[in-house]
Amino acid sequence: MGWTASDIPDLHGKRAIVTGANSGIGYHTALQLARHGAAVVLACRSAERGRHALGKMTAAVPDGDITLASLDLADLASVREFAKRHGDGPLDLLVNNAGVMALPHRTTADGFEMQFGTNHLGHFALTGLLLPALRSAAAPRVVTVTSMAAWMGRPRFDDPNWERGYRKWGAYGWSKLANLVFAKELDRRYAGLTSNAAHPGYAATNLQQAGPKMAGSALQDRLNAAANALVAQSAAMGALPTLYAATAPAAEGGACYGPRLLGYRGTPAKAIMPGQAGRPETGRRLWTLSEDLTGVAYDPA
Repeated sequence: MGWTASDIPDLHGKRAIVTGANSGIGYHTALQLARHGAAVVLACRSAERGRHALGKMTAAVPDGDITLASLDLADLASVREFAKRHGDGPLDLLVNNAGVMALPHRTTADGFEMQFGTNHLGHFALTGLLLPALRSAAAPRVVTVTSMAAWMGRPRFDDPNWERGYRKWGAYGWSKLANLVFAKELDRRYAGLTSNAAHPGYAATNLQQAGPKMAGSALQDRLNAAANALVAQSAAMGALPTLYAATAPAAEGGACYGPRLLGYRGTPAKAIMPGQAGRPETGRRLWTLSEDLTGVAYDPA
């Protein structure tokens, strides 16, 4: 049968933060963490969608310790404010889940390409600012959610923000490769902190609709909605690799977990990662670039 949410251990006494917890993979990740006893912070950009998610979650887990907090990963000022409010340790678990996919060219509040800025740089900054709280926990974990699109990603150190020749899927692949590189490099740098990655396979979430809506492509929007209905697994199933990486005693630092059936569907298993994701030199280069761009310098190991 494989690993399911019923295998999550008791999490009472643990504190967790999940970014993008208002829908999709993030919602189901936060829901199961709360169901198993963790105190969970829903870190959401949209106050309206966040309140809706909080209402649903508290109805499902009436005795849960669940709070809502504002976080816009596309604005480093918001990231810093969130970390200031929620950085008191110990923090047992950080799930870097929020993301955007295949958008028309946009930039963040700080001028970064939106996908690289949100999916990687925002989470890099958040993790660094919360690192003291994480390191004060007994056995902290950081799970960074990536995608199978990491396989089409190519390192772009000479033009990380796509100032030349923007391609929406190329930019998405680069951001998701950066998630993997970051997860492995974080695990290498800090003994006592488990950093790993997860991907949901093909799961039905709002992510597939955001890009076409922004581009005004009604046809692509309808096609993606049909594919979600006919082909994709549920968001609840898509959240299982993240939950495994976050809670399973056997989950390994530096590993990536995804659905076992060709990486698209099913219960969690260790996923094969692109070779360049694990190269220490790539990790060091991305780390230096990310510190320079965000202005967030991590504490010494």
